[in-house]
Amino acid sequence: MGIMQLAEQALSEIESISAEDAVARKDSGELVFVDVRDIREVEKSDTITGSHHAPRGMIEFWFDPESPYYRDIYGEKDKTYVLFCNGNPRSALSAKALKDMGIANVAQLEGGMPAWRDAGGPTEEKSRK
Repeated sequence: MGIMQLAEQALSEIESISAEDAVARKDSGELVFVDVRDIREVEKSDTITGSHHAPRGMIEFWFDPESPYYRDIYGEKDKTYVLFCNGNPRSALSAKALKDMGIANVAQLEGGMPAWRDAGGPTEEKSRK
């Protein structure tokens, strides 16, 4: 099975939120947006205003409270973590991995950054540190 087939399978097993719904709910305080793209990709583009970055290769480590790499921002049980990339594959695979770890409050942004922009969602540039 190739990566696109794995992503399609993951999409069938996770929750997806449309860009329009996500934009409408952005300021509700119930969603935390998580950019799973590679940092070099984020630095060359824009991202959702106020989003957090957790690269695909580290997402399980940053969400797992038992991991030495755990980040407190990813432990809020009363929030829904909305993962996004430039489409669906990486965010779907990431959301599926977290779901498999028992993290229930996770979804992926349907269509990723292009859909977010098309829906009029606010974006910001991430500068190099």
